Formats: sequence, C-alpha cells, structure tokens
Amino acid sequence: MPTALLRRITVCLLIAAPAVVLRITGTEAAPVLDLLAFGTAIVAAAFLLAWAAEAVQKDISGALAIALLALIAVLPEYAVDLFYAFRSGSDPDYLHFAAANMTGSNRLLLGFGWPLVVIIALLAARRMTKRRAADAPASLRLEPGSRMDIGFLIILGVLAFAIPLIGSIPIWFGIGLVLVFAAYLWCAGRSAGDAEGEFVGAAAGIAAMPTRRRRATVICLFVVSAAIILLSAEPFAEALVASGESLGIDSYFLVQWLAPLASEAPEFVIAAMFALRGMGGAAIGTLIAAKVNQWSLLIGSLPIAHFAGGGGLGLPLDPRQVEEFTLTATQTILGVAIILALRFHWAPALGLAGLFGLQFFVTDTSGRFVLSAIQAGLAIVFLVLHRRHILPTLAAPFRRSGHESSDGTRGDALAEAAPTDRAKARA
Repeated sequence: MPTALLRRITVCLLIAAPAVVLRITGTEAAPVLDLLAFGTAIVAAAFLLAWAAEAVQKDISGALAIALLALIAVLPEYAVDLFYAFRSGSDPDYLHFAAANMTGSNRLLLGFGWPLVVIIALLAARRMTKRRAADAPASLRLEPGSRMDIGFLIILGVLAFAIPLIGSIPIWFGIGLVLVFAAYLWCAGRSAGDAEGEFVGAAAGIAAMPTRRRRATVICLFVVSAAIILLSAEPFAEALVASGESLGIDSYFLVQWLAPLASEAPEFVIAAMFALRGMGGAAIGTLIAAKVNQWSLLIGSLPIAHFAGGGGLGLPLDPRQVEEFTLTATQTILGVAIILALRFHWAPALGLAGLFGLQFFVTDTSGRFVLSAIQAGLAIVFLVLHRRHILPTLAAPFRRSGHESSDGTRGDALAEAAPTDRAKARA
C-alpha cells in the first residue's frame, strides 16, 4: 500500500477511534462532547467510504459506477435519517426529526454543492484558457450520460409534490419510490460504458494497486467505514437533539443542517477536486445522481423504517415538514430546469446559491411559501427557455444511450462526438 494512502487511512482511523471506544465501553459524556466525537467519526468514516466507492470505478465503469458511487457516498446520511424514522415509530417526539435530515441534505446538495462545483470548474477552466490565450467558457458542460439522471430527477421532483399535498409519506408511496430507484439502477447498468474514469487523491492510490490487493483494500474500507458509521449513527443522532436542548439551540436546526454537513463533506471535497482537475461534468454528474438517490431510496425508506419501529402505515408530517418538503421540491424542479440543456451557466449557479442562503433568513411559514413560489416561477421560466429539451430528457431513462431522440437530434453518444466521428457514424 502506498505510504501516502496508508497515512490518510491511519489519520481517519485515529479520528474515529474515540467514538468507537466510547460506544464499545458504553461511556456517556456530555452531549456536546458526544456530538463532536461521534460527528467527527462519521466524517472520517465517510471519507474512507468515499475513497473506496470512487476506486470501485476501476472495476465498474460507466453510469452504473456513478450511481453506485453516489449511493455509497450518502450512506452516513441514510444511517442518521433512518434512525430518526425508526425511533419515531415508538416515540412521537422524533416524528418531526424523521425527514429533517433529508430535506436539509437535499437542499444543501443542490443549493451549495451544485454551485460550488460549477464555480470551481469555471475558474479552473479560465486559468487553463489564460495559459492558451483562449476565451474562457461561461458555462459548465454536463456529460451526455447525465441526461438519464436528469430525466429520473424530473419524474421524482414532480412526484415529490404529492408528499406535502398528502401531508404524509404513505408506505405504499415509499415502496413505489424504492422501485423507482431499482429502475434507475437497472437503467444505469444498461447504459454503462467501458470508459475508465480518472482518480484523484486517496482513490488514485487505491486504483493504482494490483487487482487483488486493490479489491481487498476496497472491501476492508467498506467494512471498516460501515462499522464506524453504524456504531456512531445512533449516539450522534441522540447527541444532536440533546446538544440543542443543552445549548439552547433549536434541535431541529442541528438535525437538519449539522448532520448533513458532516455526512456530505467528503462528497463535496471529492467533487471539488474533480472540478479543479477540469472534470466538472463528472463532478456535477455524481451530485445529480446523489439527488436521485435522496428523492427515491432515502425518502422511500423513511415510512418503511417508521413502520418497522412500531409506527403506522405512513410517516405523518407536521406543518413545518410540509413547508420544508414544498421548499425542497420547488428547489429541485428549479435546479433540473436550469440544467435541462446540459449546460450550467455561472449566473444561475450563483442564483441557486443565493436562494439557498436566503432561506436561513426567511424562517416564517408564509415567507417560506413565498420563497417556494419564487423558485417555482423561475423553474417555469427555465422550462420555457429549454422546452425543446424536456421530451428528450423525459425519454432518456427509457431508451439506450445513442438512440435518436424525439426532438430529432442525435443521441447522447453522437451529440458529443467529434466532427469526424459524426461523419463516420452517418456513413
């Protein structure tokens, strides 16, 4: 194993060690200390998990690898959110926490993660074009394979509006979302290509190892990181609530924002590193796939976990949760409308970040619904501007890459081919 890789893994394990010791020995510390210990352990484990998941692309190429990478990267978030949903089945006090982590991480991913990748990628491109005395690009070009993910995200974004309308997440609706996720994985596997991705940081060290040693390392990292996350999820979730009460901070706020920030930090770091290397399309593609995971498998699992914990056949939502889901759904539709044309300009990226930041100052219910209406109105504007891309994007999950699209344009593979490749394809 390369020395640099061994050093990084060792640092992560040392950071997680106090939490593991506290959990195994059953030692109880002050809520804030528990929060720090178990929170940093989840972050450390998430880095190990992200490195292993990225290195898996050495053996699994194409859209399926991106989908699996996005799924594995958000496992820490799943662990915390499903704990709250499970606990809410027997303790009604946890009901309003059940979906808080999901709505916070969902909006954090789109409102902060997407703009971060776009701005970093465009700044990196501008630096490169200055060296070549060329014009700097004004937008980030998404990879053609992202159209399938965007198509699924449109479908899920529309379905998401049913949740605030119903006022709960019925278990039948949750099972339907899980089936949508299964269909997404099947489509991703069907369209998987043979191109091998590039690797950065620790993942590059793992990918460079001989096959047997690489696979053994990846399996060990998966097992160790999963064990750390499972040991830390429950005490971290409990410490979030207890710390809020002891510090006089709204516990809901900590659950909604601090937990997602901890669990998604490695994903943001990896995406930023890809963007710095001029691979912004791949970086934003991973974050889009993570959104699909959240709106399908994660939300679908919440009522199932609630039922398993002793609850009813649906996860009830209070007025605040209805408001949060409305705000999250309209933000998703806006984000999808912006990238329908597979181009992400810097101005809409900054606009998304601005709207995301604004919600921290607009805290009353009427203000949140006004903000949701603004996002919905902007989404309609972008949908009109990109109207010729709507049908091809909706059709993308149901057709193989490279087929003729319904608007008469070539499929993804040919649309991105070099001119000579297009000529050969037509011949």
